[in-house]
Amino acid sequence: MDEGILLNDRYQLIEKLGAGGMADVFRARDLMLDRYVAIKVLRQDFSINPEFQNHFKMEARSAANLSHPNIVTVHDFGFADNLLYIVMELIPGKDLKQLIRERGRFTVEQGIPLIVQACAGLGYAHRAGLVHCDVKPHNMLVSPDGRLKVTDFGIARALATMTPGERTDVVWGSPLYFSPEQAQGEAPSPASDVYSLGVVMYELLCGTPPFTASSADELARLHISARPIPIREYIPDIPTALEEIISKVLSKEPAARYRTADQLGRVLQKFGTLPNELIPPSAPAPVAVSTTQIADKLPTRERTPTPRPEPVQPRYTPPEPAPQDEAEPVSAFEDIDWVTVGLSLFAVLAVGGLIPFWMMVYFAWNPIVH
Repeated sequence: MDEGILLNDRYQLIEKLGAGGMADVFRARDLMLDRYVAIKVLRQDFSINPEFQNHFKMEARSAANLSHPNIVTVHDFGFADNLLYIVMELIPGKDLKQLIRERGRFTVEQGIPLIVQACAGLGYAHRAGLVHCDVKPHNMLVSPDGRLKVTDFGIARALATMTPGERTDVVWGSPLYFSPEQAQGEAPSPASDVYSLGVVMYELLCGTPPFTASSADELARLHISARPIPIREYIPDIPTALEEIISKVLSKEPAARYRTADQLGRVLQKFGTLPNELIPPSAPAPVAVSTTQIADKLPTRERTPTPRPEPVQPRYTPPEPAPQDEAEPVSAFEDIDWVTVGLSLFAVLAVGGLIPFWMMVYFAWNPIVH
């Protein structure tokens, strides 16, 4: 498909951004919504396969339901001129494979924050029940401001439905980043994506993947049975804890790895500090995309942090004592308990009145003898 073609009277292809064994990628304009998008047009031999068409539509719908800052948003998909296409968010920048080729390798401080973002996007998909199946640096787009987004969700899963005879080394996944279970033809799981992330991390820090070979079969054998060169031979000063994490991620048995990308991301966060605006969210959050920013494709300008005003410390003012009522003068007679006094006088009189009676009785029984 050439530039300038109008797909379904809506998407105007402007320029080709890349080409691969599976599809061509174009920068295009959505005439209905007046915005720039990226469109991946699949090869005709896949597009005309009825079984693949059905699976592609199903997987594209699943991918379109993913909304996360570290996942490329899928806007639409369709079929035109006997070709399947998928419409995605347009991300300015380069894929991670291009950056590795340009830089050679990344330092721990530069590379781990990118892997943490990839873990956030893949972990969100794992929680949604989706496995990427084709995690590789080619499918990780990095914008000029350092935001990483994972792309091509669903396409690899649709390709997995094809029979082995219909697959090619170029199209069917990426043997450089295969997990051992994928190399053996088994169904991938979230732990398979974690292994592929480990291969990407190894290549990001060393400048070379853990296994290289001249054929896909040899690469598959290496992933299944061989041990990679210890990463410390490439990076002598690598933290021991990080070396152990990478070894765990590249375990041959899925049960020996981290189960999901979320778990891997959490243990990696202490090795790299992300800017606040790039910290992966703990809860799913929708992506708000500015049409103007997409249309201009301009690198994100450096943001000058707005200085926060110093908090004003309130001065301490001692509380005023609560007003007390003035004591009224008390009369001395008010302090006398007149009830008690009255009862006391009554008792005295009663006792005193009995004295003559007792004297009379005494003398009656004891008369005075003269």
